[in-house]
Amino acid sequence: MKMMWLITGIVLILAAAALALFMYLKGKNSGDPESVIGYVQEHRHTDNMALVIRHNDEEWVKINEDVPLPLASTVKIMVAIEYARQAAEGEIDPKEKVDLKTMETYYVPKTDGGAHQAWIDSLSEEVESVPLSEVTNGMIAYSSNANTDYLLNVLGIENVNRLAEDLKLASHEKMYPIVSALFIPMELMEEEGFTKEEALKELKGMSLDEYRSRAIDIHQKWDSHPPLEKGKKELLKVLDMDFQRIWSDRLPRATAGDYAELMSLLNRKNYFSKEVHSYLDPVMEQLLKNPRNREWLQHAGQKGGSTAFVFTISMYATDKEGNRTEMAFLANDLSNAQFKELSRNMTVFSFNF
Repeated sequence: MKMMWLITGIVLILAAAALALFMYLKGKNSGDPESVIGYVQEHRHTDNMALVIRHNDEEWVKINEDVPLPLASTVKIMVAIEYARQAAEGEIDPKEKVDLKTMETYYVPKTDGGAHQAWIDSLSEEVESVPLSEVTNGMIAYSSNANTDYLLNVLGIENVNRLAEDLKLASHEKMYPIVSALFIPMELMEEEGFTKEEALKELKGMSLDEYRSRAIDIHQKWDSHPPLEKGKKELLKVLDMDFQRIWSDRLPRATAGDYAELMSLLNRKNYFSKEVHSYLDPVMEQLLKNPRNREWLQHAGQKGGSTAFVFTISMYATDKEGNRTEMAFLANDLSNAQFKELSRNMTVFSFNF
């Protein structure tokens, strides 16, 4: 055990030493990877943080790799893979047009950090519909929760959950619509006549299976009765930090070990078919849209996620010399200061590796 921690410490220190190379390659001087190292060292003996880093199939860092933690938007990788699988099999048409007004059903302003609106702003002002492939791109590149719930409807939640079983991700909890889950407290208050305090108590005692079922039921109702703008505004009045904490804690969980393995499957390019990768890589490998990254990387992909209490990221990369790196980082129960520090410095930390 001491040797493992000694190796871990050396590798993390080497990550900081690699900053000079990163600055040269990226032409940037911002970011402090040592702050991430400090957080990892301080929390490595808790159940609120996990980090796994592999390099050329060697375990460089392995901390709490078997501890399930909330994935936040990192779980959207699974939706992207299922989208690519179904596209490759001809079960869906990536070119099928999706009316942007339809997407509004699943969008609640001020609940996603501006992600969905940022995606909309990236589109042409005159466009009224986009291909399904662009909806998936918006889910990964901009982390739109609305796009995610729409895709769960198209792909089938049961198919996304079956994918985790097929990939043998034993720790992976079942997915459910994350936007409709926001409405569970308001549903309890309206249908059961609960006060905020009573709804909060009910939610704390609710099983995860019932919570998922309620989220799915609300999601299915929207097919015929989409939520009104008035209802969305009322929701914002209800969602205080106590309710947000329950929503965050109930997000699908998995282990860093499983997600590092998933990143390895994507990185090796020989687990999924070429047809699957032809649909998956344009979505997952946003990093290669930067010409400077293409100078030193063969391929690379990543997806992060966050709530007010959670910060996660999973990534993979293969450089021009064929060196493969995978990383999965999961952190929960963050203070506001810790969240800001990780958000500010994780990119430079991950690029070091």
